[in-house]
Amino acid sequence: MSLNNVVPDIYKHLEGLSDGKPLPLTEEDIDNTLVGIKEALMSWAVPSDRNKDFTVRMSNVGKPSRQLWYEKRDPEGRGGVDGPTQIKFLYGHLLEEIVLMLVRMSGHKVTDEQKEVEVKGIVGHMDCKINGEVVDVKTASRFAFNKFKDGRLSQDDPFGYLGQLAGYEAAEGTDNGGFLVLNKESGELCMYVPDDLDKPNIKTSISQLLPALELDVPPELCYTPIPDGKKGNMKLPKGCSWCKYKHECYKDANDGQGLRSFKYSNGLAYLTEVVVEPKVEELLV
Repeated sequence: MSLNNVVPDIYKHLEGLSDGKPLPLTEEDIDNTLVGIKEALMSWAVPSDRNKDFTVRMSNVGKPSRQLWYEKRDPEGRGGVDGPTQIKFLYGHLLEEIVLMLVRMSGHKVTDEQKEVEVKGIVGHMDCKINGEVVDVKTASRFAFNKFKDGRLSQDDPFGYLGQLAGYEAAEGTDNGGFLVLNKESGELCMYVPDDLDKPNIKTSISQLLPALELDVPPELCYTPIPDGKKGNMKLPKGCSWCKYKHECYKDANDGQGLRSFKYSNGLAYLTEVVVEPKVEELLV
């Protein structure tokens, strides 16, 4: 059974409810889902060791080496997760259990949930396999969801999801996996199966990453600044905008002033070089 049939098959069963057709869910199916929800709650409620010591894991191995270099040297920053974000983590875990229930209901086989895998000493826990292929289940905002739905993840992957998937596949010896993504705002689902060329050679990436993290100075920039308009100004690309280390990373920008932040109508722009002063509000950091 193809991964591309998973979402249409789920929709077909759900839409049958409007025609008076009950869902093919047994009491055992529901009980198993509730067990998964309970385990997700219990896991979420316990502090994670990840916040104590930096380690390269399958969940972060796809991130740029420079970002991880800073993270390794920032022990205080690793534990700072605020209340709203903890709540987002919680309902993300719970929604993933419900999504997998729908996959099973639609007749597709779910196996290897939270299986521990290892590649070149890097350990991780995959979400599951569906029909024998590795699948990472995600919940996403509308903006992030559209990157998966439209097949644009390879152009904007600041969290290293493609590297994460490649790692799980390398451990399992498979290569046709993908991402099953739920739009938290609309309830829409999509299955994104990336091309092989969009996924990194994870073994090579790991071999390059580990020595880079031991350097005395940061590795090369993750992304190159891009033009902001046509007057010579340069700004951070999207991949840098959300990074907590951007100000430290670009402290020498603008002749030593560091990044300058300007509030445009479509959001903040972090300028690395100001040739012509933008005619919008500057936010002083």
